[in-house]
Amino acid sequence: MAIFSVYVVNKAGGLIYQLDHYAPRADTEKTFSFPLDLVLRPHDERVVVAFGQRDGIRVGHAVLAINGAEVNGRFMADGKDVLEFLGNPANYPVSIRFGRHRLSSNEKLMLASMFHSLFAIGSQLSPEVGSSGIEMLETDTFKLHCFQTLTGIKFMVLADPRQAGIDSLLRKIYEIYSDFALKNPFYSLEMPIRCELFDQNLKIALEVAEKSGPFGPVS
Repeated sequence: MAIFSVYVVNKAGGLIYQLDHYAPRADTEKTFSFPLDLVLRPHDERVVVAFGQRDGIRVGHAVLAINGAEVNGRFMADGKDVLEFLGNPANYPVSIRFGRHRLSSNEKLMLASMFHSLFAIGSQLSPEVGSSGIEMLETDTFKLHCFQTLTGIKFMVLADPRQAGIDSLLRKIYEIYSDFALKNPFYSLEMPIRCELFDQNLKIALEVAEKSGPFGPVS
């Protein structure tokens, strides 16, 4: 079981804190001969697998490295276009590492803002008056848990679906925010959280939750 990441979003939908706690590695590196038996396409400034799955390589995985050198989007370390390089038979055999694309800071900001909007839509669509909005989104590989305070601050935790005690963890994170961010005289409301004590205590809370589950009764 694991807790993957924590997001804090202000009442306007802006991301004010994000921590990647644990990132499962799913990279796969293989040596290929020409022609490449995978179909690659450019997508969002990177090269991804569009068709063909084998040996842990899945559709949607991005090209992360070629012959041990990291790839920057659609270009190799020496500036060569990835698709042009892989289309040349003279460059084979070639070693390619595939894996899940790492989100950039801008992508995290955008996704946090999108969830803020979905949260509001969920609250309005609810047949019950005064709905709190989306509290959990579940997939086969993770669950997104959300706790919104009375002031509109949202605390979001992405965790393994089997991880217990997330409800009490969210409230513990709120306590840490109140103690080490709000009581910090140099912190301004709604602004990014840059506080060493907040970071330290949050990481301790995540480690405790992973090892022992809830801090208290689970609601």
